[in-house]
Amino acid sequence: MIARTYHGHAHDNSPVDRVILDYDARFLRRKVLQCESGARLLVDLSQTTSLNHNGVLCLEGGGEVAVIAAPEALLDVRSEHLNRMAWHIGNRHTPCQIEPTRLLIQRDHVIRTMLEHLGADVTEITEPFTPEGGAYGHGRTHSHEHGHTHHDGHSHDH
Repeated sequence: MIARTYHGHAHDNSPVDRVILDYDARFLRRKVLQCESGARLLVDLSQTTSLNHNGVLCLEGGGEVAVIAAPEALLDVRSEHLNRMAWHIGNRHTPCQIEPTRLLIQRDHVIRTMLEHLGADVTEITEPFTPEGGAYGHGRTHSHEHGHTHHDGHSHDH
């Protein structure tokens, strides 16, 4: 199978398979992936892309393969001053999943020590990781694209 395009959301048709990837593996341009079924999929995108959880890869011959965030080793950060903790994490350009009562980051002993020193409760967990997108609302923080166009005739501005 060959996937040549990526969409940030599923369409009406059900995906024919799934790829389960951690955060780092969801950043790619050209790579062979193994689907949940065992099938191999060559992803060949026009540019390096950050694949989002619940996005889809469009197959060259038709159909879609769902992209699922894999569980990975994370730090669960909680604090009465969660906004302060988020500022320190962001100041170090660390990808962060922001929730109402906690922050999730990839395990890093230096960042963990800093957060504990600032008074945060930090626990090691294993969960899917879906950090905030870049400065323009999607993708990794080094993307400065303001919109994207789908090859099927519709586009989205962000």
